[in-house]
Amino acid sequence: MTQTSYLGYPVRDVKLGGHEVTVHEADGVYYITPVEALKPYPEVLSQRLYENAEKHPDRLFVARRGDNGQWQSYTYAQTLAAARNIAQALLAYDLSAERPLMILSENSLEAFLLNFGAMLAGIPYAYVAPAYSLVAETPDKLRHVIETLTPGMFFAGDGKGFLKHLAACGQAEEPIVTTTGEIDGKPCLNFNDLLNTPATDAIEQRHAQIRPDDIAKFMFTSGSTALPKVVPTTHKMLCSNQQMLRQTLAQMEEEPPVLVDWMSWHHTFGGSHNMGIVLYNAGSFYIDDGRPTPDRFHETIRNLKEISPTLYLNVPVAWAALANALTEDAQLRETFFKRVKLLFFAGAALSQDLWQKLSDISYAHCGERIRIMAGLGMTETSPSCTFTTGPTNLEAGFVGFPAPGCEVKLVPVDGKLELRVRGPHVMPGYWRHDDGRASFDEEGFYCTGDAVRLHNPQNIADGLVYDGRIAEDFKLNTGTFVNVGELRSRILIQGNELIEDVVLVGEGKYEIGVLAFAKPTVTRRISGLSEQADWREVLLHPAVQAWFGQFMARINQGYNASSKRIARLYLMERAPDAGLGEKTDKGNLNQRLLRNNRRQEIAALYGEEADPLRFLAP
Repeated sequence: MTQTSYLGYPVRDVKLGGHEVTVHEADGVYYITPVEALKPYPEVLSQRLYENAEKHPDRLFVARRGDNGQWQSYTYAQTLAAARNIAQALLAYDLSAERPLMILSENSLEAFLLNFGAMLAGIPYAYVAPAYSLVAETPDKLRHVIETLTPGMFFAGDGKGFLKHLAACGQAEEPIVTTTGEIDGKPCLNFNDLLNTPATDAIEQRHAQIRPDDIAKFMFTSGSTALPKVVPTTHKMLCSNQQMLRQTLAQMEEEPPVLVDWMSWHHTFGGSHNMGIVLYNAGSFYIDDGRPTPDRFHETIRNLKEISPTLYLNVPVAWAALANALTEDAQLRETFFKRVKLLFFAGAALSQDLWQKLSDISYAHCGERIRIMAGLGMTETSPSCTFTTGPTNLEAGFVGFPAPGCEVKLVPVDGKLELRVRGPHVMPGYWRHDDGRASFDEEGFYCTGDAVRLHNPQNIADGLVYDGRIAEDFKLNTGTFVNVGELRSRILIQGNELIEDVVLVGEGKYEIGVLAFAKPTVTRRISGLSEQADWREVLLHPAVQAWFGQFMARINQGYNASSKRIARLYLMERAPDAGLGEKTDKGNLNQRLLRNNRRQEIAALYGEEADPLRFLAP
């Protein structure tokens, strides 16, 4: 459909798929099925590369800035030629699902070409978080993923810094490819040698043998409650999910998508969702080397001042930074809003005030609002399940309706409704994991561990609202469950000015506490102290102390129950450590890991002695 009004305002035309569903209830369990059927899709994702190279040989497929600041790019025809050469070279290394290719470095043109070369050769590959090799103090997570996958080859970017942990994992003598032909001074395979290997018809012969249920790549879960598990992602999973996306974001049928994207390819949002959107719909992908951090976000702004996306997809932490930049920079607004039809977020909830701010900025600049959409998905579902495709986005946290081809089941669990999903996009089970099938119920639905609630209990067809992770919830010593997702959303909405994120604590305690991470830039500005001032000094500044005291005075208004009342808050001096897995690239906090790692602060939060970083509710 083409939507021309949104919350009473004109909206830029965007074609979306239908959102009608049928609902069936049986013994308190709800089954929600889309009315629109899933249309046919390719058997193998790399068929799209052959098709696009034939139909659009000169269209830009991928680009990234080089060291000289200029965009270096590959068309579809050039990408296919490069991927065929790489595939030919890879055939000599006896790689397979039992011995896959493991990519350790950040997004790059070389990694992009390598992943398609492996796909043409029918060789599964796996992107691994660079932090496992370069940031982590110990190689524990890297060792775990290597032992689980048993890779037969590694790609390590320019090679700098990778050898230490690889050697500690006993992999220093395995085939290692870098762009320099060295890994920390030690000779290894050179990427250019793969790129320049002449391809033969053996590639097409091998490609013709790939089947829908063959593994295209391995993805890793975030490891929020344990070590990361491996998700074998088949061609059928990827192709069916991209067709779901195509029918949901039907705008892509009329206009090939142009993405400017930084999302890491070891995450399903960046590596399956965003990269797949471009390939499946013959679009163009600009690799953004920026990040939503103070020292790297300027690169994202630089890119968005040059390239006008048709869709912009990101996580909430990046949307917050972009909203501020759009407010202040007229040139950025002009380029960014030139042809964008849709703003999309996933990975975490977008606060209501940020949602409103983005909508207001687009209306002020364009005279019409740009549609803001969200979705709910996960690595195990490659990734998308539900979308906010209805006539309006009703509230922050609204995740909408199942996409065509995705069946949803809502099951009562510990006072919540667990979202369970079934469809061709769902994994068959975790790789080399004894209880992989335990994640599925007796009807074959994948048990996501995500909770949802009904937007309108009187009409289930009105859509779903995200209600946190069931595993994140805990009990007070009264036996009362604490809904972490609900409380976190309330805190972030009411404390949006200074609070960046929070961890809810209090398991086995008599009242709820919060570990709060303040926004560095805004908090320093309120304190009036310089950038060089010690962070503890900033947190102890009277203006900052007064703000948090006032926040605690108002956060519980209307909430008296022990499971809803925020009794105490502690300001954290140490930021979440991505190297320890406390924070992901998407900006999510690992609630359980942080509870375990910050025991000293939790002790101070519940201790008897006064602490200037602790605030108590009146």
